[in-house]
Amino acid sequence: MARAGNKARLLLAMPEENSTAQLPPGTSVGYLVREAHRAFSRSLQARIGPAGVTIGMWFFLRVLWEEDGISQRELSQRVRMMEPTTVAALRNMERCGIVARVRNRADRRVVNVFLTEYGRGLRDALLPHAAAVNALARRGVTMADIDALRAILEKIRRNLDDDAALS
Repeated sequence: MARAGNKARLLLAMPEENSTAQLPPGTSVGYLVREAHRAFSRSLQARIGPAGVTIGMWFFLRVLWEEDGISQRELSQRVRMMEPTTVAALRNMERCGIVARVRNRADRRVVNVFLTEYGRGLRDALLPHAAAVNALARRGVTMADIDALRAILEKIRRNLDDDAALS
């Protein structure tokens, strides 16, 4: 048992290539991305909240507006949420009349998620708010900067996805 604890401490203490022992938050890409994401979320939540939609619901709505009726598991994968988190969110969305979960007729183990009429109607009401938040965030930023940012973030996501696949 002590051996496993020592190994864990050693792994935690081992710095990665090109890292330093200190990583001030302002120099951490992860920290900066998280802070930008939190700012986006706060701004969007302030706009969609009056419609009774939380930021957590938003991620599921975005996927369902593009592909209504997918399985609960597929939805969870697309949103990159753990299945228990998805179940809890969908239960809440069901209570709010936004979605309906229906057992698949061909495979009773599968649950498909469908937007209600109300859920579909939220698209036209809420997407303009997302566009407004994006426009606000892009203020003073060139399209070349946005293109570069998009490419960089995609590269970072792929790098981290590759790392997750290894572990």
